[in-house]
Amino acid sequence: MAKVYIETPLTSKDVLSLHAGDEVFLNGVIYVARDAAHKRFLERFENNEQLPINLRNQIIFYAGPTPPKPGQVIGSIAPTTASRMDPYTPAMFEYGVKGVIGKGPRSQSVKDACKNEKAICFSAIGGLSALLSDKVQAAEVVAYEDLGPEAIRELVVKDFPVLVVYDAHGKDLYEQEIAKYRKLVR
Repeated sequence: MAKVYIETPLTSKDVLSLHAGDEVFLNGVIYVARDAAHKRFLERFENNEQLPINLRNQIIFYAGPTPPKPGQVIGSIAPTTASRMDPYTPAMFEYGVKGVIGKGPRSQSVKDACKNEKAICFSAIGGLSALLSDKVQAAEVVAYEDLGPEAIRELVVKDFPVLVVYDAHGKDLYEQEIAKYRKLVR
């Protein structure tokens, strides 16, 4: 397990250099999008339409930030349950998204898509919304403003902390850690 600093957008080399359990600090642009935006993305894919923004080689953070208080760039922001995006994630990876950030386990189809499409799933720790919002230097709604808190936002982040939970090599941090724990309790 390594501590790695990565500039976005991600390259295939970046993705292949990461392994389940790596601590990663992201720098650059990431995009916030949740269920409603993903549903619209999928509808556009199915109709052979362009997305409202280019997400190729980008990272999508599954979150719904609160409104900023005066003087803040963004309000509290924390990951939402990633499995809610499982119906959309393989198509997003096929489109060219290189990484996603959420919390909790993912389906086998998402794990397979990480390996097949050379993409990665990160996890951010829930409950640290104030810490994560401090890592956001700029925030702007870039699409689907009508979705309110679920609008797509472009964030500029500095040293945004995440863990690699599913890598492009087929490794699963949850399975690795459960196996370690089972050895300890036997």
